[in-house]
Amino acid sequence: MSLGANMLAGAASPYLRQHADNPVHWQQWSPRALAEAVERDVPILLSVGYAACHWCHVMAHESFEDGEVAAAMNAGFVCVKVDREERPDIDAVYMNATVALTGQGGWPMTCFLTPDGRPFFCGTYYPKVAFLQLLSAVVSTWRDRRDEVEQTSDHIASELRSMAGAPRGQPSSGPEVEPVLCDHAVAAILRDEDTAHGGFGGAPKFPPSALLEALLRHWERTGSAQALATFRRTGTAMARGGMYDQLAGGFARYSVDNAWVVPHFEKMLYDNALLLRAYAHWARRTGDQLARRVAGETARFLLDELREADMFASSLDADADGREGSTYVWTPAQLTEVLGDNDGPWAASVFGVTEAGTFDAGASVLQSPASGWGHLPLAGEYPQPKDPDDPGRFDRVRTALLVARLDRPQPDRDDKVVTAWNGLAITALAEASVALAAPELADAAADCATALVALHLVDGRLRRASLGGRVGESAAILEDHAMLATGLLALYQLTTDAAWLTTATDLLDIALAHFADHDRPGRWFDSADDAERLMLRPADPLDGATPSGASSIAEALLTAAHLTGGQRADRYRQAAAEALQAHSPLLARAPRSAGHWLAVAESAVRGPLQIAVACDGPGSSLLADARRLAPGGAIVVGGKVGSSELLAGRDRVADADAAYVCRGRVCDLPVTTVEALAAALDAPR
Repeated sequence: MSLGANMLAGAASPYLRQHADNPVHWQQWSPRALAEAVERDVPILLSVGYAACHWCHVMAHESFEDGEVAAAMNAGFVCVKVDREERPDIDAVYMNATVALTGQGGWPMTCFLTPDGRPFFCGTYYPKVAFLQLLSAVVSTWRDRRDEVEQTSDHIASELRSMAGAPRGQPSSGPEVEPVLCDHAVAAILRDEDTAHGGFGGAPKFPPSALLEALLRHWERTGSAQALATFRRTGTAMARGGMYDQLAGGFARYSVDNAWVVPHFEKMLYDNALLLRAYAHWARRTGDQLARRVAGETARFLLDELREADMFASSLDADADGREGSTYVWTPAQLTEVLGDNDGPWAASVFGVTEAGTFDAGASVLQSPASGWGHLPLAGEYPQPKDPDDPGRFDRVRTALLVARLDRPQPDRDDKVVTAWNGLAITALAEASVALAAPELADAAADCATALVALHLVDGRLRRASLGGRVGESAAILEDHAMLATGLLALYQLTTDAAWLTTATDLLDIALAHFADHDRPGRWFDSADDAERLMLRPADPLDGATPSGASSIAEALLTAAHLTGGQRADRYRQAAAEALQAHSPLLARAPRSAGHWLAVAESAVRGPLQIAVACDGPGSSLLADARRLAPGGAIVVGGKVGSSELLAGRDRVADADAAYVCRGRVCDLPVTTVEALAAALDAPR
C-alpha cells in the first residue's frame, strides 16, 4: 500500500505545496496515511507548520530537502505534513502533547505517533545532525522496545484525554459575571503592564489585541483613566516601534525584544484584523490622530497586500530570497542612496536608523521613536508623541522609500483563505468604516462576506479554507462559525440587509447543534460532533493570538440575541449567558489569557447596550452620532419603524429622528438630539 512518492502537489494549502518537491514521501493527514502505517508496521512522523514560519523554512532546507534525511524518513516512517492553519484541530491535539512532554511548544512541530495516532515522542525544530540521530533512535526503539512505546503512548493519550475532560485551569463553578468581576480582572491585568515599553510580559512580546479591546470597553464603562493610559502606552509603543511597518502599514506577528524594536517579520491576517479593530475603536472614541493614521494604514495594508478575489489571504512570509526581514531593513547609506544627502540623514534620525543598527549586519528596522518615551504616568493625561513637524516631507520620504523597497525581493504570500480570519477582517473593516468615515471599507467587508459565503458554505455546512477559488475538504471549526457570524452581524447593523442576519443565525444554529457540550452547559468543543474523530476532541477556551472559539461564539450569540426575536433570541441569550458564566473562572484567575472573554463580559454587564435609531435612511445624522458614540460591543441599528427587531414599534418622534437606548431588556425614553443621546450613553460628545 506504500505510495512511495510525495503526494502534496495537489494540496489546497500553499504551505504543503512548498514541500511538494521534497524527496520526502509526504502525505496529507488522511485515513489512508494511517492505514499505510498499520500495513507497513511503522510509526507516523507528523510535521506541523505554516507558510509564514521562519524556522519551518529552516528545517525544510536543512532536512526535508536533503537526500540523506529523506531516505531515513521514507524508510522508517509514514511521513505526514499538516498546515496548522488548515487543520487547527490536529495542531491543537498534538501541540498539547508536545507541551505536556517538553514543557514548551512551537513550530515546526515534530511528533512521532503510533499508527492509530497516539504520540510517543514530540519536539519542535531539530538541526539536521540531531534530527538524523533522532530518526535512528526512534526506529530502533520502535523495532526493539515496542512494549515501551505502547505503554508510553497509552499513558500520554490517557493523560491528554484526562486533561481534555476538565476545562483548562478552571474549577467547576466560578463567580457571577458582574461589573465587580470585570473590575478585578482589569486590575490584575494592569498590575502586569510593562510601563517602560508598553504591553505585557517580556520577550518575545506579542500584540495583546483582545486585551486592548477589553481595556477600551472597560474605560467606556467606568471612565478608568488607568485603563485608557495602559491602552495608549501599548498602542503607541507598538505603532511607533519596529513591529509596525512604518512605510506600508500593517503589523508583524511579534517582537523578539521587549521594546517592540525588532519584529519576527511575518504579517498575519488575524493580527492585522484584530489590531485594526482596536485602533479604529481607539480613534473613534478618543479622536487620537496616531490611532486614526494607523487604523487607516492597516486597513489599506489589508486591501493592498492581502486581498485575494475579494477575500483575504492568510499571511506574508517572514523571509524574502531566503533571508529573514531583508525586505524591510535599512542602513544609513541605503537611505541616503535613495533619498539624497539632505533627506537621507533626516530620515535616519526620524526612523531610528543608526550605523550600529538594530538588526543583522548593521541594518535597522524602521521605527518612529518618540522623545521622552519611557516610564509614563500610570493614569491621567500625558504628552502624546507626534509625527515629524514637516508632514509633507515625512510623506514624501515614506513614499520614496516604499517605492525603492518594492524593487527588493518580496516575501511570499500564503494565498489560503481561512474562514475565521476573514470573519475577523469583515468585522474590523465594518467597524473601521464608521471610525474613519470610509464607506469603501464597509464595501470591502461586504464583498468579502459575499465571496466567502458563496465559496465556503457547501451544502449548508461551512468549510475551513480555500485556495485559488477551490474550497478545501477540511470542515470548519468553532472559531470559523463564530467569527464569520460576528462579521455578518456587524454588516447587518450597518445595512439592515436581512440576508446577513439570516446567514449569521444559520451559522449560530449549526454551532449550537454541533459544537456545544450538551453535558456541560456553557462549554464548547472546537471541532464538530460529526467531524473526523481524532485521538481526542479539542476544546480550548483560552484566548491567545486570536480569540478562542468559545469566547468568539459567546460574542456572536450575545449580539444575535438582540437582533432576532422569539424563542431563537431566548436560546441565544441563554447560551451566551451560560458560556460567560462557565468561563468566569478564567476572568477571576487568568484574565491575561481571557482578553476576549473580558471584552464580551464588559459588553454583557452593560446589558448589552442597544441603540435603535428610527430614521428615514442611512443618511441620518443621529444614526451617525449613535455609531460614533456607541461603546465597543454595543448594538446599533437604524432605519424605518419595523425594519429590524430593535425597531419594532419604534418610530420617529414629532417628525424628528429618534434614538431608543436599551440595556438588556430595559429601555429609556427616545431622544432626538446628540446631546441627549450622549447623556443616555454616559459618553462625551
